[in-house]
Amino acid sequence: MTYRNIVISSGHGKYIRGASGILDEVDEARRVVDKVAQLLRERGVTVKTFHDNTSHDQSTNLATIVNYHNSQTRELDVSVHFNAYQNTSKPMGTECLYVTQEALSAKMSATLAECGFIDRGPKYRGDLYFLNNTEMPAILIETCFVDSTADANLYDEHWDSVCEAIAFVLGGSMDAGEQPPEQPPETEQPPSGVLFQARGPVSWFGGPEDTGVSPSEGLAFIYDIDQAPHLFLPYQPSGTTGLARRMNPHVHFIACRWDYDVTPKPSLLQNVALVRNPANGMALTAFPGDWGPNSNTGRVADLSKGLMDDLGLTTDDMVEVIYPYHAGGVEVTDVVA
Repeated sequence: MTYRNIVISSGHGKYIRGASGILDEVDEARRVVDKVAQLLRERGVTVKTFHDNTSHDQSTNLATIVNYHNSQTRELDVSVHFNAYQNTSKPMGTECLYVTQEALSAKMSATLAECGFIDRGPKYRGDLYFLNNTEMPAILIETCFVDSTADANLYDEHWDSVCEAIAFVLGGSMDAGEQPPEQPPETEQPPSGVLFQARGPVSWFGGPEDTGVSPSEGLAFIYDIDQAPHLFLPYQPSGTTGLARRMNPHVHFIACRWDYDVTPKPSLLQNVALVRNPANGMALTAFPGDWGPNSNTGRVADLSKGLMDDLGLTTDDMVEVIYPYHAGGVEVTDVVA
């Protein structure tokens, strides 16, 4: 059986770290979740992903993850973890935990083992919060052991295959000649006067907490704070030198894959975009602040954290973008983001 609507999350959280060794469980689980989601979307599967960036204790962490899953419409809940036992050079293997989904867990473990891991098989676990409290069928993947040199080497060497194996079990194959269901195009013929329009998954960027960019990383078309002082904090965050980490996360700004031949860099600083959450109908304006995200993410836009929160969005929710947005001739300086 394959699934057409899945929620997949990474185990543990930004502040509630999991196992660590040669690999770091939290970091690697997030990498795997994001890549698997991309591969599933290529198969036409509807996917929501979740990473807990707020919880500071274990019980809150577990409840936050499960509450997100239970708030979504889906057929299957998946949690990605990494195992640990003791520092060893020996291979330890992969397994999949379940309460009700033994057959799916067996298939997942066996398919991951084709990447070279020992197949530890499906394991019934009636004591795990995630498996007991998600309201839909659920599995918890223990990808490999973070403190096994042999496992870590296999994982690093076959990372793409690991992600593909998970996507194959959940969403089926993508053999030559097999095409995913037709999806709405990322961009449609824009209305008159609109230079850029997109609809698709979204994430966030910018500000002191954006560790996805380096401390010195700049922006694509803003080279000096004086070009757009309203986008930035009044101070440079400690340990950073770049403009990306100095952006004010409470200001509403956006990054899209602008075509500079259609929307030249100077014009992006003179107009605003309209950003809409189609799930609740809320729409707010945003200042263009950067180019992105990379097309490999499967997302059409990155928003400031404040804009995500104000629109009620989480990572990989759907969003609609129209640029430029003119409301009755209002100038950019008159728009409060």
